[in-house]
Amino acid sequence: MTEQQPFAIERAFDDFELRRYPDHVLVQVTVDGDFLRAGNLGFRPLISYISGRNAQATRIPMTAPVTQEPLGEHTHTVSFVLPEGTDPATVPVPTDASVATVAVPASLVAARRFGGGWTDARFEQNGEMLLAAVERAGLRAAGNLYFARYDPPWKPGFLKHNEALVRVEEQAAPTR
Repeated sequence: MTEQQPFAIERAFDDFELRRYPDHVLVQVTVDGDFLRAGNLGFRPLISYISGRNAQATRIPMTAPVTQEPLGEHTHTVSFVLPEGTDPATVPVPTDASVATVAVPASLVAARRFGGGWTDARFEQNGEMLLAAVERAGLRAAGNLYFARYDPPWKPGFLKHNEALVRVEEQAAPTR
């Protein structure tokens, strides 16, 4: 079974979970294209990287999810999460100049799960629902909305597990 990125649920709301993600390492590429095309374009160089097309010719296990962050209408960053415990100092150097590795510090993230096939409308709708729910909960988004895909493209849409996510600001401890 594919390793999944670990997290701890800090609080469950009706429409989303508030999660704590530990430090982790991403391998990512920024591509141009509409939402679905960008996901496909970004996947190729990333799968090549973890398949050993890196300076150390090291194979890295595939993990879930694959994330995608829209940066504009036609620009997206697609990322693979490297396995838990990956040391950023020893990550193989990419040989493809379009591929980068990024150490990500621990963060608080709001996540909304949804199923179904991959359509622009489904991702957009769930992203808007997440942002509205985060605001209703009195939380403040601290970054761009991004999306997670947990399943391969050949899995039937009704069985797919997807998520809309956004980092949120840490709340100060309440004063008395």
